[in-house]
Amino acid sequence: MKFLTIFLSQRSAPLALLLGKLFARKVVLAATLVLALVVCVAALVPWLSDADPNAITVTERLFAPSWVHWAGTDELGRDVLLRIVHGARYSLLIGFVTAAGAVVLGTLMGVLAGFFRRLDAPLMRLVDAMMSFPDILLGIALVSILGVSLWNVMLALVIVYTPRVARVVRAATLVLRELLFVDAARALGVRTPRILWSHILPNLMSPILVQVTFIFAYAILAEAGLSFLGVGVPPDIPTWGTMIAGSLEYSDKAFWTILFPGLAIVLTAVSLQMLGDGVRDLLDPKLKKAV
Repeated sequence: MKFLTIFLSQRSAPLALLLGKLFARKVVLAATLVLALVVCVAALVPWLSDADPNAITVTERLFAPSWVHWAGTDELGRDVLLRIVHGARYSLLIGFVTAAGAVVLGTLMGVLAGFFRRLDAPLMRLVDAMMSFPDILLGIALVSILGVSLWNVMLALVIVYTPRVARVVRAATLVLRELLFVDAARALGVRTPRILWSHILPNLMSPILVQVTFIFAYAILAEAGLSFLGVGVPPDIPTWGTMIAGSLEYSDKAFWTILFPGLAIVLTAVSLQMLGDGVRDLLDPKLKKAV
């Protein structure tokens, strides 16, 4: 027990120092607080309210914001704020699954392409071919092939953003494989899988963490774009994108049906971008820029 206490105390100080440097910028601190609020609301919504976000009340359709409905109601009389809160769960799920899947696949492709010269050309040509298409067009094509559903949208977005991670990881791996500690491991007879796991991957954590925050934001925006175009998540799932797409016809009569879901998307995406900038600046001071 004493050893565990000493072990944790030795590592808590560097962690506290890193967090102090990260949150020294007020923009990053504010972004983190916004994200924490969104995550907490999304996680606690089942306990905060048992109301059905899809419950239709025709007699209350297109009500303006009031003390009863803080963000108004949509064309079917559904409470907009309630749907935004429930939609946060789906939008965050899409962003998380997309970021996790793209990072895993992209890291695998990037490490293989960067470390093994024979795999570099074929894998990078595949990546170049995928990146030659705009993200939204490639997403539309993939969802059209796979079919419209929540999981198919996430799968399509994973495929769309995997090449971004692969290129970043490959570039870092090309540098790492030429360093002395990798040559020393080879000279000592360490097997290639052990070198990749113990020496290459730990040193790739910095660019990977930055890519996670950026792809998380990109995925939320991409889902909204796909839903707006009618090829995203099914309308019965209250994501922020489907809310905007479903209320577009009534935007001139009830602007709040688009305003508040749009604000949720913008605040979350911008906060993720600001947090990603802060993490990048912390891990690589050479790229630091004034905000």
